[in-house]
Amino acid sequence: MHGAMKYHLRARSVTGVTLLIFIGLAVAFGARTSLVSAASTPPPGPDRVAAVVVDYTSYKWWLTRWQDDKVVCQIFTDHEGLPTRNDVYKACGEDLYDKWSVTQACQGLELGDASSNCSGYYLHFVQSAPAKRTIAVTLLPPVVWVSLEGCISVSSTNYCENQPTLVLTAEEPLPNEKITGIEGNLDGEPFTCDAICKLPLQATGEGSISLDFWAYSSYGDSSQSFQAQVRVAEKDEDNPDNPGWYVDVLSTQWAGAPLASCAQTWEAFPPVGGPPAWLTTPEKPEDLASNIPYDYLAGHLIIQGVVDISSCPDGGLLPSGAASPCGQEAGRLAIQEWQNRFDSLIFNVAQDTGIPAQLLKNLFSRESQFWPGIVKSIPEVGLGQLTDNGADTALLWNPSFFEQFCPLVLLDSVCRKGYPHLKATDQAILRGALVRSADAFCADCPLGLDLRQADFSVSVFAETLLANCEQAGMIIRNISGRAPGEVSTYENLWRFTLVNYNAGPGCLSIAIETTDYVGEEYIWENVAQHLTPVCQGAIDYVEDIGRIP
Repeated sequence: MHGAMKYHLRARSVTGVTLLIFIGLAVAFGARTSLVSAASTPPPGPDRVAAVVVDYTSYKWWLTRWQDDKVVCQIFTDHEGLPTRNDVYKACGEDLYDKWSVTQACQGLELGDASSNCSGYYLHFVQSAPAKRTIAVTLLPPVVWVSLEGCISVSSTNYCENQPTLVLTAEEPLPNEKITGIEGNLDGEPFTCDAICKLPLQATGEGSISLDFWAYSSYGDSSQSFQAQVRVAEKDEDNPDNPGWYVDVLSTQWAGAPLASCAQTWEAFPPVGGPPAWLTTPEKPEDLASNIPYDYLAGHLIIQGVVDISSCPDGGLLPSGAASPCGQEAGRLAIQEWQNRFDSLIFNVAQDTGIPAQLLKNLFSRESQFWPGIVKSIPEVGLGQLTDNGADTALLWNPSFFEQFCPLVLLDSVCRKGYPHLKATDQAILRGALVRSADAFCADCPLGLDLRQADFSVSVFAETLLANCEQAGMIIRNISGRAPGEVSTYENLWRFTLVNYNAGPGCLSIAIETTDYVGEEYIWENVAQHLTPVCQGAIDYVEDIGRIP
């Protein structure tokens, strides 16, 4: 029995608005788990609708005829001010609404005989009064979370020294109710247990097994049915005396250490043992440190007077604005210090968003050489060279970021419509504001940069990368008809995402469509060769970011 107006047989009648909020309570029972012989049947799902009585103010209006002051309709509203057109239509019907909506202002009021000179209908306020009404409120359903017992997080994967155990923990958010059991199927084998399940896992190799699970409540219903994919790979299959397992779990209910970035979006496992170095976040910010002789960064430091180039006969600069060999040598220490000045911030943003810190640093290295004030002939700004199209991608494909950013620029009532439903002018305002937020150029600031703006932009670029991984994944789903992780690998999917970021979704779509059309595998080498000439600059871009230490 579902639907907002269908009341559960055991629904509670609650008085007061404050009772609309329920505090989630975790119920911990024993961890007894047993396998059952028959396949577990799908659960009925949540069925929680309560009748709640709330207080409000009722406003009474009359729709009155000018000719004889006869009341032809009563209108009740729950808001201040005149009844809306919709209020009048619902209360009085289409015929009266049509006649009222074309009624002109009555000039006869000035003569004192409006009733004889005016036609049509007018609204007359009668009274306001306290009132109560019953509304249907959907209550929070039970949930089940997935974690591992006795394992540690290493490079976006989970390492277990002992035979791994999967733990399912059910939570009942309603007071005075409890979880009565968990059921499910692990690799086709049904199981049942109390509010906590502990399921021993066997090695799956590079393949995976499926898990379906749900919880029952004393309320009389169940949680929805949740799913997970689980991969268990032995650290060293050929050496049983040195046991160890790498375990990865893809599920919306995962409650362990953060998954490899975008793995859940793509339904793609990272490589066994964790992603390659360029797609990881190190243990501490200092591990991001680099010492690359960036020529354009050195040139800007020289131009801004940070580097003493008095010993350079050529002034330390080439005609292009890059540093000459003498200028690079003179600025060696300053170049090293500057390229690492954002490391702590990159590390913290990686912790918050899940975007690999090394990927962010490599992207900034390629895009701007860490000088966020680079000016080009096309409007690209900031550490990651954000464009208007890039801002559009971030706002469209990263809804949670849009919800955070939009109220900083537009009214809440406008933002609630969602980016796709905004007027074109409002979308343009948002895109412009986002691009400006990443632009650190400041003519009146020291070094010509607003470094606070540059710092803020690090999180903007991380959110933009998340949006691009969503968009790239959807492109692959639409073309292949399958989950991205079914047709490609985690590392290749990140390369496709970088194509999307650098060259745009049109370039990626054409390359993926061609790869699919000729029946080739969705690997980087195949997709790269199908990039059209105008898009082929993305090849060096992707490979460069994957090489930078």
